[in-house]
Amino acid sequence: MAEEKKNLGEMINTFDMAAGEALGKRESHTPRIEAPKAVKADETFEVKVSVQNHPNKVEHSIRWIEVYFREDGRPFNPIMLARIDFTPIYSEPEARLLVKLSKSGSILAMEYCNVHGLWSAKEEIKVE
Repeated sequence: MAEEKKNLGEMINTFDMAAGEALGKRESHTPRIEAPKAVKADETFEVKVSVQNHPNKVEHSIRWIEVYFREDGRPFNPIMLARIDFTPIYSEPEARLLVKLSKSGSILAMEYCNVHGLWSAKEEIKVE
């Protein structure tokens, strides 16, 4: 039986869209985004992205996290804010970065597990 061809976006799991075997992996694979719900324009704030309760062994680990911003009204989105690569055993899958926004939008995070693939999450953020 030939494997169905998919676009990359169709292979990214989310907490709400996981199906089949991925349903049991949601808690330990969906990136957790910690950021304020609202910020002042052009003031720096911290965003933390982590993957919790996940193995951290060479044979099964989170290898990287990418953080993006989808700005409301921008014709070409998203804007990549950071990519952090992790070495199994020696580093934990957590990223902290300082961000400054002038418009509202969404913080998006994507992580790659070398066994269970790509997972993403999104948090809306309002700029006042």
